Amino acid sequence: MMFIGAEIFIEPGQQEAEIDSWFAAMQQNGLGLTRIRMFENYMRQGEGWDFSLFDIAFKAAEKYDIKIYANLFPETHFSDVGGFKFPNTNEHLDAIANYIKNVIEHFRQFSSLYGWVPINEPGSGSLPDSAFTLDRFQQWKQSRSVQEYDSNGFTTLELAEKRFLVEYNTWFLGWLSEEIRKYDQTSPIHVNNHDIFRNAAEYDFPSWRKFLTSLGGSAHASWHFDYFQRPQFAVGMSANAEMLRSGAGPLPWFMTELQGGNNTYSGRQPICPTKEEIAQWLWINIGSGSQGGMFWCLNPRRSGFEAGEWAMLDFHSAPTDRLLMASSVSKTVSKYEDFFKDFSVHDSGISVLYTKESLWIEEVLQIDGVELEGRKVGGVMKSALSYFEALAEMGIHASFNEIAEFDFDKDNFSGKAIILSHQISIPSKYWKLITKFVSLGGKLIVDGLTAYYDENAYCVLGADFPLGSCFGASVNEFKLVENLFDLSINERSLILKAHLWRGSLKLFNAIPIATDKDLV
Repeated sequence: MMFIGAEIFIEPGQQEAEIDSWFAAMQQNGLGLTRIRMFENYMRQGEGWDFSLFDIAFKAAEKYDIKIYANLFPETHFSDVGGFKFPNTNEHLDAIANYIKNVIEHFRQFSSLYGWVPINEPGSGSLPDSAFTLDRFQQWKQSRSVQEYDSNGFTTLELAEKRFLVEYNTWFLGWLSEEIRKYDQTSPIHVNNHDIFRNAAEYDFPSWRKFLTSLGGSAHASWHFDYFQRPQFAVGMSANAEMLRSGAGPLPWFMTELQGGNNTYSGRQPICPTKEEIAQWLWINIGSGSQGGMFWCLNPRRSGFEAGEWAMLDFHSAPTDRLLMASSVSKTVSKYEDFFKDFSVHDSGISVLYTKESLWIEEVLQIDGVELEGRKVGGVMKSALSYFEALAEMGIHASFNEIAEFDFDKDNFSGKAIILSHQISIPSKYWKLITKFVSLGGKLIVDGLTAYYDENAYCVLGADFPLGSCFGASVNEFKLVENLFDLSINERSLILKAHLWRGSLKLFNAIPIATDKDLV
C-alpha cells in the first residue's frame, strides 16, 4: 500500500476542534497516513498517566480514516528536538521499558493505529559520554573474538569506538523492538534514520532487517543536504532514496520525513520548499521504490525550537501550495492504484559502492590545516555521489550501496559494474569477493585513493597489494599536485580535471590510457 502523508504535531494547549480540523484537512487533501510523536512529557502525571490529549488525536484519526505511525518519544528535556539516541543508565532503560508498556497497552485499542516507530532518527555521530554506554563498550571489547586478519601484525589505529557504535545502534533498536513486541505482536515496526550521508558510518541496515517491518528515513534538504547546492537537491534526494532501498533489501521502505515548510531559525541550509520541489521529492522516492512519503509537518508546533516552522498549513490553517501539490500527487497515486501496487525499480546493473570503514578512517585522520575537499570529512561520500550524479545526468539510474549490502553471491556478473570512487578503505573480507566479481564478468571502476588502507587504516599498497591481480596494476606512489590539475587521456585526446593527487602505476596486465612522460 502506498501512502502520502504528513506528521501532525500534538502538544498541550491545543483544542479538540483544532486537532479535529487537522485530520479533516488530511482527509480533504487525500493524505492517508500521519505520524505522531508520543511525548511521555505530555502523558505522564507523576506516577500516573493521562493519555487524553493523544486520545483526541487517535479518535479524530478514526473519524476521518487516517492511519497513524506512533513515534515513541520517552521523557526528555523540552529543548531536545530530535530525542535522545541511547539510554543514560540502567534505571533510564527500565523507565523507557515502563513507558513503552503503558503507551502500547493503551493505544493498541485504536483502529487508527498503523504501526510503531521505536525511536526518532537513530544516529548520534559519536558515542555518548555516559557511564551506561562506557560500561557496555567495555563489555563489548572484552567479548570480541580475535580477528583472523591482523594487518600483518602491525600496530594500528584504534577504531573500536566506530565499530561499537554500529553495533550499539543495532542493539538499542533491537531492544526497543523487542519491548514493542511484548505488547503488540502484529503492528508494523518502522524506523527513520537521518542525515544519511554522514551517519551511514554507524548504520548496519542488514542487521536491522531482523526486527523491522520496513525501513525509513528523514531527508530534510535544510538539515541533511549541505553536501549539495539547491539545484542538486534532486540528486541528493535520489541518492538518499537509493541508500534506503539498498539498506531495506527485501523489506519495503518508506520516506518517513520530508521537509514540508519554511525555516526561520532551524536548518543548516535554510529554505522554504517550492511546490515543484515537493512534487519532485515525492516522485523521486516513489521512483526508487518507496511506498510513499510523509512530510514534517502538517501543522506548525507552537512552542520551542522550530516553533512556527516546517508546516504545510499556513497560520490560519489554510492549505499552502505545498500541501496542494502533495495532495495532487496523492490523488494521482490513488487514480493509478493498480499500477503502483505492482511496479519495481529497474536495475541498471551499475552500483556505486561506499564503505563504512572509509568514512571512519577519513574522520579519525583529520587535522587542522588548509581545507581541501579530498582530505576533508565528506570527501569519501562526495566522491561516490559525484559518480551517481554524473550517471543520473546521462539518464542512468545507478544503485547506491554500502559494500556489505551488495550481493557478491552470484555465478555470473556479466552486464554488472561496480564503482569504487575514493573509497580509501576496502576491508580484507572483500578482497577476494571483488576479485571474484571481476573474474566472473563484472566491470570494476576505481579512482582516487581507493584501497589505500585495509579496515584498520593499515596502508596495503606495495609489492603485496592484495588487489593487484584484480586491478592489473599496483600503485607506485601518489603525489599531491594541486586542488585541480589536468589529466590527459591518450587515445581520445581528452583532458579531464583531477583533484589533489596524481598516482603512478606499476602495470601487470593492465592497458594504460593515460601517461605523463614515462609514467602511467
